[in-house]
Parts: sequence; C-alpha cells; structure tokens
Amino acid sequence: MSFHNQLKSKIVLKDDALRTINGLRLKGKKIVFTNGCFDVLHPGHVDYLSQARDLGGYMILGLNTDDSIKKLQKAPNRPVNNNMARSMVLAALACVDAIIFFDEETPRDLIQFLQPDIIVKGNDYKPEEVVGADIVKARGGTVVTIPLLEGFSTTKLIEKLSN
Repeated sequence: MSFHNQLKSKIVLKDDALRTINGLRLKGKKIVFTNGCFDVLHPGHVDYLSQARDLGGYMILGLNTDDSIKKLQKAPNRPVNNNMARSMVLAALACVDAIIFFDEETPRDLIQFLQPDIIVKGNDYKPEEVVGADIVKARGGTVVTIPLLEGFSTTKLIEKLSN
C-alpha cells in the first residue's frame, strides 16, 4: 500500500470505525476520542494529540468539516485548509488511528454513536464543559483535559501571517 493510500485509509466512515472499535474492545483496548478543527497544524496540536493517544490503545479524531467550522464562526477566512488537506496532514501522524468528519457544530452525536472510553480536550476546557462528557461518564469512561503547549495557537499564527 502506498503512503498516500495508508493516509487515506485512516479517514473512515463512522460505521466502519464502530466495527473497528468493537473488535478492539474485545481485545481489551481503550478507545480515545478527541475532536477539533486542526486548521493549521502546529507543534501544540502535535503535542496534544500525542498525549491523547498515550491514554489508550486506539485514538479517533473527530474532525470538523469546512461547513462545521463556518457554523462556529471562528473567523471569516476559516478554515484556511479544507477538509481533505487537514485530514491528510493529521493522518500522517502516528498518534492518530482514525479520522471521522462531522458536520455539526459539536461532536455530540458522533460521541453518542462511538461510545469512546476516554474523551480528551485541552485544558482550556473544564471537564464538565467537554461536549459528550456525560455520555462517556455514563458508561464508566473518563474525561481528560490535557495541558496545552504554551505559545501555539492557530488564531495567533494566522494573525502573525497576516501582519
């Protein structure tokens, strides 16, 4: 399989991800879920994703679609990179096992469908603020907030490039 095809194989539909998850659970693996836009990948993202992956045996990244990012109204010029560009860069990271696009403003429906064991966000969120925390906790899972690497922000990076 070519490198390009290996990357594309990490971009999955939620039904396919669920089949994989169910098989991994039978083997005792913990399923980690995180989400975000990851518009312009930077060292803060890589550090965060690596720490998230270390929490379990398989990490799924819920990736906001372009339309979802526009609904969030991050900025008029966002996303900088489209769905496929962002997903291909993220798929190249060894710490990311699967990527699933979601079109809603939050990944709540995706979390409800996948039922991960661990949900992860940056520590700019309180655990009780994390979307889907109630779903994960209801089945005995955990919510983890990870310290963000200081000095890295997509918004600040875009502002710096604009000046």
